[in-house]
Amino acid sequence: MSSERCVAIRQHRFHSSPRRIGATLGAIRFSRRCIVKTLANHELHIPARTTGIVLLLCWLAILSEGYDLGVMGTIIPALLKDPVWHLSPLEIGTMGSAALLGTLIGAYAFGVLSDLVGRKRVLIACVALFSLSMLAAANASTPAMFSFVRLIGGLGLGGVISAAATLTVEYSAAKSKNLNFALMYSGYSLGALVSALVGMAFMAAHGWRAIVAVGFLPIVFVPFMMWLLPESLDYLVATNRLDQAGKLAKRLGISLEAVVGKRNGVDHSLALRDVVEALFNRETFVTTMLVWITEFMAILVIYGLGVWLPQIMRKSGYDLGSSLLFLVVFSLASAIGGVLLGRISDRFGAQKTIGLWFFIGALAIAGLSIKSSLLVNYVLVSLAGFGTVSAGLIYLGFIPTLYPLHARTTATGWAVGFGRFGAMTGPLVGGVITGMNVGVTWAFMIFAGAALISCLAILCIPRKAPAVQQRASIGATLNSH
Repeated sequence: MSSERCVAIRQHRFHSSPRRIGATLGAIRFSRRCIVKTLANHELHIPARTTGIVLLLCWLAILSEGYDLGVMGTIIPALLKDPVWHLSPLEIGTMGSAALLGTLIGAYAFGVLSDLVGRKRVLIACVALFSLSMLAAANASTPAMFSFVRLIGGLGLGGVISAAATLTVEYSAAKSKNLNFALMYSGYSLGALVSALVGMAFMAAHGWRAIVAVGFLPIVFVPFMMWLLPESLDYLVATNRLDQAGKLAKRLGISLEAVVGKRNGVDHSLALRDVVEALFNRETFVTTMLVWITEFMAILVIYGLGVWLPQIMRKSGYDLGSSLLFLVVFSLASAIGGVLLGRISDRFGAQKTIGLWFFIGALAIAGLSIKSSLLVNYVLVSLAGFGTVSAGLIYLGFIPTLYPLHARTTATGWAVGFGRFGAMTGPLVGGVITGMNVGVTWAFMIFAGAALISCLAILCIPRKAPAVQQRASIGATLNSH
């Protein structure tokens, strides 16, 4: 139907005769169908340059986060031998959980804040906060001070995930959202990999404080983010900043009509009550509970292995260099796996792909409890990386698709926040088991069990997302009038 016909119908005037009134009401019904059809025909085209800029900047933010969170696993062997602090494994596990407690608070607080004040502002503030905290941690005089500044930095670490995830998914074409999200979040594994490599190269000569201090360097990314990173168009439209959204869309070469059409004409109120209701109404409550269980167990495994894998492998008879090399393999496989699983999930569906690889990860982790050759252990560690970190990365990109547009960042942030309980539990479990001297089998079997629970939970999430149901009902309502 031509746009001229739609415009003409919208300009149709009422007259007093019943025939004309009936014709006019019919024209209004027809006009609504025109509007729906016109909005549907506005395919949201994202220029490759815009996608590339957003992807790169968000990747740098997640790379920095990965280094920050991965550095504890790198420096644990040195902390255990620190001649001044004299730390036990349990004390180190508690120190490792300090930043993760901060991420718990930050995920909830910044998740909501980014829906209210914008994704870009939150992302930049979070990167600056955790970068500065790393400089403070490198100069901490006591374990308590170290833990405190790590907790403060954790606030930024918790907020950066949901903001970066939402921006990356929004500024990606529909056919490559999962792939681009995997590319973006491969920065996490590569950041952990960089921390292990930096530790192998410099920790023996310069000590653990120098390795921590390197985490301050991402502060240089902040000016580039302020200059180049676009704000979320979905956020601007949702908050009725249409003039600002129009200027940004024109600068980026994106159709604002397509962004508005994607929202199906729904006027979402961004009051906190409405955002929270979207997560816990009758249709979404079970979904939210399963999402949180999956995230908790997955993150327990990721952070438990990420912090304690080198030390566990040392207890298995490997020296410091070889033990850190296991962390390198784990992180590298996680980064590569995230990209591969992104492609697979784009083709076969994220839910089935993630569930399958959580199961494979559980088997691989259980296999590490059996004494094998070095080559077999490297393969198992690689599969464990695929089946935990890589699957977890794709899972974060899957969460927003389960919720309405106006609550997606909050949904992701709160799921990440609940997962931080698992992140705090994982290092503590590793510390307790290491301190008990009961052998490495118990640690691997506990982590394998957690991965298996993640597999079962995600496969139980209702296949038809509430957000999809909402969009379908809105379309049906408009077409029925």
